[in-house]
Amino acid sequence: MGSRTLVRPGSGTERWFELKSQVHHKLLSSLTAEQLKSLNKESMRGQIGTVVEKLVLDESLPMTLAERERLIEEILDEVFGLGPLEPLLKDPTVSDILVNGFDNVYVERLGRLVETNVRFKDQAHVRMIIERIVSAVGRRIDDSSPIVDARLADGSRVCAVIPPLSLIGPVMSIRRYGKKVLSTEDLLKNETFTTGMLDFLSGCVEARLNVVISGGSGSGKTTMLNTLSRFIPEEERIVTIEDTAELQLQQGHVVRLETRPMNIEGAGAVSQRDLVINSLRMRPDRIIVGESRGAEALDMLQAMNTGHDGSMTTVHANSPRDAFSRLETMVMMASQHVPDKVIRQQLASAINIVVHCARLSDGTRKVTGIGEVAGCTHDQVEMQDIFEFERTGISPRGRVLGRFRATGARPLCLERLKAYGIHLSQSVFQELHEVKEK
Repeated sequence: MGSRTLVRPGSGTERWFELKSQVHHKLLSSLTAEQLKSLNKESMRGQIGTVVEKLVLDESLPMTLAERERLIEEILDEVFGLGPLEPLLKDPTVSDILVNGFDNVYVERLGRLVETNVRFKDQAHVRMIIERIVSAVGRRIDDSSPIVDARLADGSRVCAVIPPLSLIGPVMSIRRYGKKVLSTEDLLKNETFTTGMLDFLSGCVEARLNVVISGGSGSGKTTMLNTLSRFIPEEERIVTIEDTAELQLQQGHVVRLETRPMNIEGAGAVSQRDLVINSLRMRPDRIIVGESRGAEALDMLQAMNTGHDGSMTTVHANSPRDAFSRLETMVMMASQHVPDKVIRQQLASAINIVVHCARLSDGTRKVTGIGEVAGCTHDQVEMQDIFEFERTGISPRGRVLGRFRATGARPLCLERLKAYGIHLSQSVFQELHEVKEK
């Protein structure tokens, strides 16, 4: 190793990675198996510092104090964290991290995608970080199972794909969830919805109406579900069912269930549908399904129609009406022998409110529509819009302008809200709120 000639770190990415590898290798070779088992970050920092100092002297490397500190931090990230991604995970403004191969990493900041200068050493480096993530939650990724969903310790959701499915090497996307759960005040300040819309939705949750939240990927469905769950009375028992646990409910009496993929023998999988069926035996007051995307929609429908009022779920869709159509399709796929007419009637009976979220071109998230299921006539489900967001243009700075508008329709569920002691002013359903340039 002494025959290698290294130049100042920072003058080339390859040389910087080479230097990190040397320090890492020297460090591991100097530790016994017992020491490796009892490693902790603070004791490791001193040992890495010693190795770095020795390497600087041996190789006569011109390194500044700042460069030495950076080298120590990056090696600590490699040993205890997610390597080059650690600085991004510590940045509270980053909401998504997108790794498109070892030398191409993007982040979403304030709703906009931005390329970073973060780089991995090679494809094997990315693969090592992915395997570290999935093994921590008892999952695996290999040639027989090249796609995996997992989560980090802070609740962030990770989706990773490796070759042969990915043609550019291992790729990964991390959906960040802030350490601070957004409050209703935060969402009102961000103009995600208006006070009147919040009053109506909170009343619907308290009155145990069944709510479906729709929207595209990254539109804020999970945030909205977390927000609405705050209005569930504390004494009620909630069972949540998710593919990858990401809900952050604030109640004390919550049972959290998560699906399990099949094991290496191809057995042992537990689906969302299995969990929904099992949850009915767990005496839930409300069932919350993180996302309905398959056969579990039928069992969710049955639960809503058999005494579990106030249940909630999310679904990918382009509008409240599309959300209803998607649920209808999923139920039909799960139960092909039930006539379409019966399925529509059951859906119209089970689902009361559909809340639609969208991420706009300026990166902001808004509730763009709240619809009420009005019933089923002539085999067609009727919905009426209660609130909607009308876009009116784009400001010179790129901000989406528009207004939240009540359609003037009087919700049919107001009588139910009154029965629960919730009295909303008629002015709520006549309000107009302009979104202007800040």
